[in-house]
Amino acid sequence: MKNENPEYKLENLSQKIVVQDEIIALAKENSPRLLNKFRLVYPEFFQKLSAIQPNLKNSELIFCIYLKLNLTTKEVATYTFVTPKAIQNRKNRLRKKLSIPSQIDIYKWFNDL
Repeated sequence: MKNENPEYKLENLSQKIVVQDEIIALAKENSPRLLNKFRLVYPEFFQKLSAIQPNLKNSELIFCIYLKLNLTTKEVATYTFVTPKAIQNRKNRLRKKLSIPSQIDIYKWFNDL
């Protein structure tokens, strides 16, 4: 039975916000800890990705995290020290690897995953 206590819900929500902020901070730092932290907090995200494409490399999984966090091409380029054009190319390669049709917004696709 779920705890319907409003204080419990608020505490749970604030914990999620703290964890989300921590994940965003790790992404901004381009931290090697990002993948493990995200995997701990959102294991179902990786299970769903793996069901679609089991052969994704860690670097591709990290890129998927950036897209799931809804970071813009320019933000990802800044945090990973590459050009926006390189990020656009990575998006296109990932789109192909995950069979995401070009008419579907990649951010919406990851958000719905």
